[in-house]
Amino acid sequence: MPPLSTVDFTTTAEGVAFYRAYDRVLEKWPVDVTCVDLTSQYGTTRVNVCGPLDAPPVVLLPGAGATSTVWFENVAALADRFRVYAVDLIGDAGRSIADGDRLRSVDDLMFWLNAVAEAAGLTDFGLVGHSYGAMIALAYALREPDRVRNLVLLDPNSCFAGMRASYLARAVPLLLRPNEKREREFIRWETGGQDVDEDWLDLLARGAAYFPKSKTIVPKRPKRSALDELTVDTTVILAADSKVHDSGQLATDIAESIPRLRSIVVEGATHHTMPMSPTAVLNDALINALSVR
Repeated sequence: MPPLSTVDFTTTAEGVAFYRAYDRVLEKWPVDVTCVDLTSQYGTTRVNVCGPLDAPPVVLLPGAGATSTVWFENVAALADRFRVYAVDLIGDAGRSIADGDRLRSVDDLMFWLNAVAEAAGLTDFGLVGHSYGAMIALAYALREPDRVRNLVLLDPNSCFAGMRASYLARAVPLLLRPNEKREREFIRWETGGQDVDEDWLDLLARGAAYFPKSKTIVPKRPKRSALDELTVDTTVILAADSKVHDSGQLATDIAESIPRLRSIVVEGATHHTMPMSPTAVLNDALINALSVR
């Protein structure tokens, strides 16, 4: 039997439950949101948009499986100052439909993000990415520096250093044999038992277990020579209690080797509590980073 397509998934019992979970989290957004579907050669990309029409634009890229809805604790603060475009990564869990050309390379991934920006009418924008979204954002800023006004990377994995073996030991088996229970246990482990929004966790777990799988295109960690040439104003916001890497050491390494990049270590945060918690501190850091001229 051929693998289930994104379109076919919408009619299955698992798909119906997944999209209901998606809508429950989107309902947590405390601002008016417009849901826009932007077409490209790769399919249809869902973008959830809010904020004043004439405000500076900011594009948000979530972590893998998190969907664009994950920014529910951030959008009110951001939409006070910016026009926010929260993107469902194509080929990943969410409402984007990958029914066009397959993403086969990092070039394709960059072309897709370019197409989304152009379809949204964006020529110059702030770019925020968390986790896998941060990997995409950094690769894009290196390739299209004239399009990115400010770059903000939230606990970026494999951008400046490798991931801890202890994290990979738990994450890789989950990717190979995903189910709802394992996904929830993994998040509980990484967050150290912190409160995580149950509706969002339900969405994440359902996506991991049932959403049609496609090849994940992973940008390579940039060489130091490439990072030295990064011209975009960049802020790296690290989670103090992240199990992905040693955030304190990573902040020191960035300061010593790439001093043009600002790094902030947020106490009380883990890789998977971001971008939701700690809300006030993260929102202040995001606004400050995106407001730099």
